Amino acid sequence: MSAAKIGLLSLTALVFSSMVGSGVFSLPQNMAQVANGSALLVAWLITGVGIIFLALSLLHLTRQRPDLDGGIYNYAREGFGDLIGFCSAWGYWLCTTIGIVGYVVIAFSGVGMFTDSKDHVIFGEGNTLYSLIGSSIFVWLVHWLVSRGIKEAAIVNLLATIAKIIPMVVFIFFTFIAFKFDLFKLNLNDFSLKVPLWQQVKDLMLITLWVFTGIEGAVVLSSRAKNRHDIGKATILGVLLALSFYVMVTVLAYGVVSREALAGMHNPSMATILQQLIGLPGTIIITIGLIISVSSSYLSWTLFATEIPYLAAKNGAFPKLFLKNNQNNVPISSLWLTTIVVQGSLIAVYFFNKNYTQLLLISSVMILLPYFLVSAFYLKESIRHKRTPHIAIASVASIYALWLLYAAGLDLLLLSGVLYLVGLVIFSISYFEHKKSLKQNQLN
Repeated sequence: MSAAKIGLLSLTALVFSSMVGSGVFSLPQNMAQVANGSALLVAWLITGVGIIFLALSLLHLTRQRPDLDGGIYNYAREGFGDLIGFCSAWGYWLCTTIGIVGYVVIAFSGVGMFTDSKDHVIFGEGNTLYSLIGSSIFVWLVHWLVSRGIKEAAIVNLLATIAKIIPMVVFIFFTFIAFKFDLFKLNLNDFSLKVPLWQQVKDLMLITLWVFTGIEGAVVLSSRAKNRHDIGKATILGVLLALSFYVMVTVLAYGVVSREALAGMHNPSMATILQQLIGLPGTIIITIGLIISVSSSYLSWTLFATEIPYLAAKNGAFPKLFLKNNQNNVPISSLWLTTIVVQGSLIAVYFFNKNYTQLLLISSVMILLPYFLVSAFYLKESIRHKRTPHIAIASVASIYALWLLYAAGLDLLLLSGVLYLVGLVIFSISYFEHKKSLKQNQLN
């Protein structure tokens, strides 16, 4: 991408923005549906430890193996071979490209809260014809922005990240003022769910499973960083910032509303809670925040989706077509493919909404294998160099990554295998293309 490099602040914003999309705005209701306050605290403790150790794995790998750019792909390839490396890149790209469609749909669903009425629906749930037109314009605007270079896109993302933090800070401020410790204690010991604590914790971790996807953002764009030491710092800072917001938003909500009332709220539940505290402006603030949040997340993930096929193509895992850059040094073929797939997916949402939702769920699981491969590679490297502290960190990260795969469910993992099989066709084409290219170079 463009020769201009990304600094620590912009890298941190990319990590934070990719993790904090639409989920945080519905998190209080989602969690209240399945758990009391005690389970909430235990789940956040386990998740916090797991995700911090995964972030530490990424930090140490960027410093121990600075020769490997774009971590998610190159760590898997270096540790486990070309085929596994391809599977990591393919799964990551497919998850990213299909998954980000949801951001655009949610954004226009949010716009619909301002334009729609009971008798006059324009954007609806983000799946009307007007939503399709608006979404398509937005997608191609992002395509144009990214094609101008990574630094320009990263600066826009930084501004959007700051803008989306403001509504969350407003929510935290008013819920902190309204917080009732007695109510929080009641929610801590709410046994109305009649479900064992450990089961509540497991159910909660099925939710927290998805709220940290994007942790690898700075690593994916490592070749674009001004300073390689900033990659690990940005990862840790982004994770700690996201974790802090998630914990504050959910814990404070349990001190403002009873668990049962919270569980029955419409989403985004943050808007409903803030409306109860400050009136209609609360809904407006959170809805605008939601639209900005998912828009900036879409931009972040587009950058990642554009980079991965380019890095894989450099090693012959993707077709040579993806090596093509434009005048701003942007992998333009990769960007075009990503945008076209997103556009096609938006059309699929319009015509086949329910079936597409299932595909979205299956593809989302595909990002979990790359996470496990990162921690497994770090463990392998740590054992090879006999670094005891690093072995401990890598072991915890690997256990957490395995837990994520287990929590996703066997049915989704098996279905995602079908998408991996499709990828093997691309790998075969790339392999023979790369082999042919090597032979020609030897002859010359």
